[in-house]
Amino acid sequence: MSRRLTLSPLTLALAAAFAPVVAAEPVVELSTVEVVGNSPLAGIGIPRLQVPANVQVVGERDLAQSAALNLPGLMGRQLAGVTINEVQGNPFQQDVNYRGFTASPLLGTAQGLSVYLDGVRVNEPFGDTVNWDLLPQAALAGMEVAPGSNPLFGLNTLGGALALRTRNGFDQPGTTLEVMAGSFGRRTLGFASGGHRDSLGWYVAGDGFAEDGWRDFSKSDAGRFFAKISQRSASGELDFSMLRARTKMTGNGLLPQSMYAADRAQVFTHPDETRNDLLHLALAGRLWLNGEQSLSGNVYHRRNTTRTLNGDANDEFEDSPFDGVSDEESGANNRTRTRQRGEGLALQWNLNGARHQMTIGTSWDRARIRFRQTEQLGVIDPTRGVGDLEDEEVENAIRGTTETVSLFVTDTFALSPVLHLTASARYNASHVTTFDQLNRVAPNLDGDHRYHKLNPALGLTWQAAPTLNAYAGFSQGNRVPTPIELGCADPANPCTLPNAMAADPYLKQVVARTLEAGLRGKLAGGIGWNAGVFRTIADDDILFVGTSTSAGYFTNFGRTRRQGVELGIDGRHGKLDWFASYSWLHATFGSAACLLAENNSSRGTAAACTANGQDDEILVRKGDRLPGLPAHSLKLGLSWQAADWLRLGGDLQAFSGQYARGNENNAHRAGSATDAFGNTRVFSGSGRLPGYAILNLNAEARLGGGWEVFARVDNVFDKRYATAAALAENPFAANGAFQVDSADWRRETFVAPGAPRAGWLGLRYRFAGM
Repeated sequence: MSRRLTLSPLTLALAAAFAPVVAAEPVVELSTVEVVGNSPLAGIGIPRLQVPANVQVVGERDLAQSAALNLPGLMGRQLAGVTINEVQGNPFQQDVNYRGFTASPLLGTAQGLSVYLDGVRVNEPFGDTVNWDLLPQAALAGMEVAPGSNPLFGLNTLGGALALRTRNGFDQPGTTLEVMAGSFGRRTLGFASGGHRDSLGWYVAGDGFAEDGWRDFSKSDAGRFFAKISQRSASGELDFSMLRARTKMTGNGLLPQSMYAADRAQVFTHPDETRNDLLHLALAGRLWLNGEQSLSGNVYHRRNTTRTLNGDANDEFEDSPFDGVSDEESGANNRTRTRQRGEGLALQWNLNGARHQMTIGTSWDRARIRFRQTEQLGVIDPTRGVGDLEDEEVENAIRGTTETVSLFVTDTFALSPVLHLTASARYNASHVTTFDQLNRVAPNLDGDHRYHKLNPALGLTWQAAPTLNAYAGFSQGNRVPTPIELGCADPANPCTLPNAMAADPYLKQVVARTLEAGLRGKLAGGIGWNAGVFRTIADDDILFVGTSTSAGYFTNFGRTRRQGVELGIDGRHGKLDWFASYSWLHATFGSAACLLAENNSSRGTAAACTANGQDDEILVRKGDRLPGLPAHSLKLGLSWQAADWLRLGGDLQAFSGQYARGNENNAHRAGSATDAFGNTRVFSGSGRLPGYAILNLNAEARLGGGWEVFARVDNVFDKRYATAAALAENPFAANGAFQVDSADWRRETFVAPGAPRAGWLGLRYRFAGM
């Protein structure tokens, strides 16, 4: 698989924090010079080997050969340090973990990665979530992942940043049509067309997706359309792009291990639907002032409406008047509607001098949010849906705003032709407000919070030999609490997901500091390699503590630490491309605290957490492992050009075990347990998932006349595995019927089942002359 860097939003931004100057004297470098930029906007190209971080790049060729349905799946297969949690069981609703930090579409997931599309941040303002289903897969030219807490990426860059580049009519001319169909009733249709005439270019792409899903009640569909008009000249460039997307995703979530053992395709409760409706407009440009100076800028508008419908067991049924009597009010349909309107702009001045490369810039981002939640009580029916519904009641209605103004600067100085030092800084000033439209009497959801932070970065690279490069760097980033987190931070009033809100405690902003160092180079035969170490310490990390399968609360945790090792090697031998990577991640709590965990067998046993008579908390100690994150991951990939017309490929991922959410103290055990007050309870499941390995195959063949056929098989050996887990209570009997007496409910480990073996076949046509 090719691992080449190109000029892109992410590599531009990474270099802004650690950008080297092009020395007047010749620089010792490898035979192939890989060029990156120096900011999220279009900047000035610099050699990649002067960037003190292990940037990973997936190019257009890699995207095509993988035949991947979505970006999370591709990243989980190809990128070192990336793991996937399929909490929702939907290919477009996966959690992407990188170095122990997460980008997820789910409210209730602690977010720690920033994501950009052509330089525009696409983390949603209400919860910093990322809707993978809204990204224009058919229009992507490449993507890059930069590690660390790089301040030039702005808010939420705690563990890294992901940037996506879209195509244009100058670099990707031509027209293609393709269809694909196969397992789970999945079918896709896509098209792309680009071209240019003189200084004007155009590109359009669209795709449609639909599937029945491999689990019960799991139909999903999506439609996306992308268009870009470009202008190029000797003095500059201009791009206007539009993205329109409408999706309906079904994510049926976790399943008790007892139900998983009986039938991994069944669901806990249903329905679980998320509908998104997005309009994204962006204008970006660059103007050369002279041979050394340029201006870069962009302006954008995003409008997204999200509607959810979740059929859940009623968390208030236990100890209610109906407990032990009847199944009345045993279930609830929870609905939400979130309208988010965002706009922003950025402007920067670039100087590419003889010894200094400097960037000075500013950005402004604002979002307006309207949120409404209702609950409709009912009865759990035999399919575990909710019927006999009562009147719908409004639970919450708020409006809110987020606004951030940032100033940033970076200056890179060439200490020598082979040694480059970069110093950078970014100042963020954020303002978050909420206004309770339902309850105007305090205490309510009204809030007005301001956050400020100056984040520095310092990096050094050394070209020790023509085939050996060393780097080291420090970076700091911050994340401010979002309206959902500020409104759901009280353990006494846990929120029903995707969210319910209460008058809650103030949350601090998260500050992450990263140190990393490494070596990289080339071996005989053009084999590339890299080896690096990193440590990120996050103070006041915002965690979500689950109280059931559908409720919980956000809280600051004093300190968390993520450290590890990353090794990679790749090469090309004749018609064979290959890569291998290994990552070790040690993600732990860095301080002690009591957390609510009523389904953990060690609840109510620690003296520090029972002093006030509470019996539902656990003591998390320094050194306990963070849940949901495998310590070891190994990835292998192979692509063989068997003939001029035929390519065969495969990839393998292997991951070690992980702890379940709710087992933050790593002390949960199956069996009976007695707390400090003499209460004995029975718990099922170990609270830990075993490791697993998955093999996938792919192929493509050119049939002539513009026709191509491609195929993909996932999970070749039909491995039964799970990618995430949580401790929760199961109110259903072995036959799936709701048990009206909560004393019969079982405390179990719930798991996120991995998809079974599946295959798809596709056909592509490239128009002649394109």
